Amino acid sequence: MSAHVTAPRDSGSSDHYLIVDGVRLRYRDDGQGPAVLLVHGWTLDLEMWEPQVAAWRDAFRVVRIDRRGHGLSGERATPGRDAADLAALCRHLGLARVALLGMSQGARAALAFTADAPARVSALILDGPPEFAHSSPEDDVPLVRYQTLLRTQGIEAFRREWARHPLMQLRTPSPAALALLSAMVGRYRGEDLRLAPTAESAGVRPESVGVATLVVSGESDLPGRVRAADRLCARLPCGERAVIAGAGHLANLDNPQAYNERCRAFLARQLLVRQPS
Repeated sequence: MSAHVTAPRDSGSSDHYLIVDGVRLRYRDDGQGPAVLLVHGWTLDLEMWEPQVAAWRDAFRVVRIDRRGHGLSGERATPGRDAADLAALCRHLGLARVALLGMSQGARAALAFTADAPARVSALILDGPPEFAHSSPEDDVPLVRYQTLLRTQGIEAFRREWARHPLMQLRTPSPAALALLSAMVGRYRGEDLRLAPTAESAGVRPESVGVATLVVSGESDLPGRVRAADRLCARLPCGERAVIAGAGHLANLDNPQAYNERCRAFLARQLLVRQPS
C-alpha cells in the first residue's frame, strides 16, 4: 500500500491516495485530536462532508474517504469491501481507535467495521440508515429501473433522474450546497449499476454492537428511512436518537449548523470526556 498527495483544494484540504489490493482510494485528513472517520452514501463522495470538516477540525482529526466507485476512487462500488477498506485506511494512518460516522449506504460499512473490530471504535454515528432487518434492492431506490436507464440512455440520463429522487432533494436553498451535491453526482460513474442489482446482506446484528451510537435522521427524510432509524436505534444496546429539523435525507447539507452541533456534542461526550488516561 502507498499514498501520495496532490495539490490542495480551495477548502484547504489535500487529496491523498491509498492503494488497497491494486485499487486507488482517495482520502483527506484534516485537524488534530481524536480521530473521526466519515463514510459517505451512494453516488456521493468525501466532499459531502465539507461543512462538518470546517466545524470539527479544531477539536477532532477528521478523516474521510471516497468509497470504491465513488468520487475519485477507482474500481466499481463494492459495498461488501467497504469495511475492509476502512480498516486498511486506519492501518495506513496508524489509527488504533476511531469514531465512525456513516451516512445512508455508508452506515452499513460503519456498522460492519464496528462489528468486526469493536475495540477499535470509540463511538458510532449512523445517519439516514437503511433498513437492517432485511435488505431489498427496491426498498426505496428503484435500482432495476436505473440499471435499464443507464444501459439504454447512458450515465447522464441516470444522473438527471436520480437527482429528482426524494432522497436527493435538498430543503436548503443554499447555492453552495446545491452545487456541491450536483458536482458529487456528476463524479459518480455508475459501474455498479452495469451489474445486476442484488440485495445487500443485512449481515450485522445491531444487538451485538455495544459501542455508544447516535442514530440521526432529517425530520423530512423518507418515512421508511425514519422508521428504519427508529427500529435500528431500538435494537442497539447503547443507541440514542437525534432528528435534525429542516432537513431531508441529506441532513448534513440541509441544516449543517444543527447537524454539526448535535453530532459534535455526542462526539465530545464520547471522545473528549472519556479519553483513556
